[in-house]
Amino acid sequence: MAGTAAANATPVYCVCREPYDVNRFMIECDICKDWFHGSCVRVEEHHAVDIDLYHCPNCAVLHGSSLMKKRRNWHRHDYTEYDDGSKPVQAGTRTFVKQLRARSFPSADDIILKMHGSQLTQRYLEKHGFDVPIMVPKLDGLGLRLPPSTFSVLDVEHYVGGDKVIDVIDVARQADSKIKLHNYIKYFTNPERPKVLNVISLEFSDTKMSELVEVPEIARKLSWVENYWPDDSVFPKPFVQKYCLMGVQDSYTDFHIDFGGTSVWYHVLWGEKIFYLIKPTNDNLAIYESWSSSVTQSEVYFGDKVDKCYKCVVKQGHTLFVPTGWIHAVLTSQDCMAFGGNFLHNLNIGMQLRCYEMEKRLKTPDLFKFPFFEAICWFVAKNLMETLKELKEDGFQPQTFLIQGVKALLTALKLWMKKDLVTEHAFEIPDNIRPGQLIKQLSKVIRSVEEENNKPIKTQGTGVCQVSRSSSELASIHHSRRRARKLRDQSIKTPSNLDILEFHTKEVLKRLEMSPWEEDTTNYKLNERFNKPLQPSSTVPEWKTKDNDLRLLLSNGRIIRDERRPFRDPSLYTA
Repeated sequence: MAGTAAANATPVYCVCREPYDVNRFMIECDICKDWFHGSCVRVEEHHAVDIDLYHCPNCAVLHGSSLMKKRRNWHRHDYTEYDDGSKPVQAGTRTFVKQLRARSFPSADDIILKMHGSQLTQRYLEKHGFDVPIMVPKLDGLGLRLPPSTFSVLDVEHYVGGDKVIDVIDVARQADSKIKLHNYIKYFTNPERPKVLNVISLEFSDTKMSELVEVPEIARKLSWVENYWPDDSVFPKPFVQKYCLMGVQDSYTDFHIDFGGTSVWYHVLWGEKIFYLIKPTNDNLAIYESWSSSVTQSEVYFGDKVDKCYKCVVKQGHTLFVPTGWIHAVLTSQDCMAFGGNFLHNLNIGMQLRCYEMEKRLKTPDLFKFPFFEAICWFVAKNLMETLKELKEDGFQPQTFLIQGVKALLTALKLWMKKDLVTEHAFEIPDNIRPGQLIKQLSKVIRSVEEENNKPIKTQGTGVCQVSRSSSELASIHHSRRRARKLRDQSIKTPSNLDILEFHTKEVLKRLEMSPWEEDTTNYKLNERFNKPLQPSSTVPEWKTKDNDLRLLLSNGRIIRDERRPFRDPSLYTA
């Protein structure tokens, strides 16, 4: 019996004699072949790649210290390769950064807009577009609140917590690893730095530091997440608006497009960053996709493959806004702390979707994609459909960017719902949205809007933006009228037997794990079954979630059993 128990025991490792934990970095001893947690034996993940033969604390007593790899070059990610002059320089290495600093570039002053914070308004961007980078030299008027310029990396540790595990980039290898914030701060404050480590993805919305930072007002007003993400969504709300970037001199991030085609804001609190900016033309995007999928990507400087790559220096106190789709690389020219954030918006919906589709073709890992990108597209489609209806009812013509954006969004939704693709996209369809019905309604609204374009109509002349609403605008005239219509309809209309039967059928289908997006919106015909776990919608009455009894039976259109309870769910009143 004792032998059986020993055989079934979970294996333990390390000096701590704990089981294997997939979330903790471990290293194998080349002598005893036991595995050790890096935190237990004081070996950081980014240091492990420099070890040729690792000796654990016990084996080191007899065999000596671990043997380190020998450096043979300064221009390759694998610095143990012999330098015979035949292999090209790779991005991020010391040689690469030295050559980059010596290059000459056209100034970004030729393309960027320089504005005062008070000029950067939603009204301005809707009128003139958000197609080129915008530089704001001062905080005044931006609605951006930040810590003072004396705020240090030690303060970041205080507000975020030293035990938080963060992602760092080993710049010379262009490789990710994880480290505790305390250890990174210790590295940052040490004048002797054996390698260049860069932090660009510390999102701190869930920490005390979040209280010190207020996102620029323009980003809040435009943001899809802030305006359209429902509070009762079963999907977790994406937090991508508050990042702290800490980089030592010579940190480098190679050319990329921000996830989901998001626009981004950067503010340099202290230090300096240099952006290398490339326009997202059709040709440049095609070249970028080809370059990104190439096995020699790190050996080819992307800026050499396009007509123009602009250099933009972002100094202390400056804020840079980069629009959708712009391809850019970033060099930290001196030790720097910056704050930034990403946001999706209505101004460039087509380009956002194009970037997202490119990510899928490039098989970008989910970790580096915008969280629940498709889910928020469904939420936005539903809201923009109501916006278009209201503008039409009030005699206003929607702005061109909105019509074009909604059409691009509709095309994407139709693509995701194709029979051969629906299983790939099913998970991110919100439970309270019937995609087939939404697509048909949105198509109808767009056709109606386009038919009105040739008729003389009023222009959208109110000061309130009606195409991208924030929480402070919920009391606008359109929202007031929508609520009034609902109250009026609910006061005079009652649910029909067919409405109740439809409601009950929908809930039974959910419990059977049948997917509502495969329903024919007229006949409610089920074509497929998926294993997506669905949760009851927030509109389900409480008594409905406690049993699965059939309350109403119909035969040939006649009720043959009726055991319904009092029913007051307003969401089912016909419109």
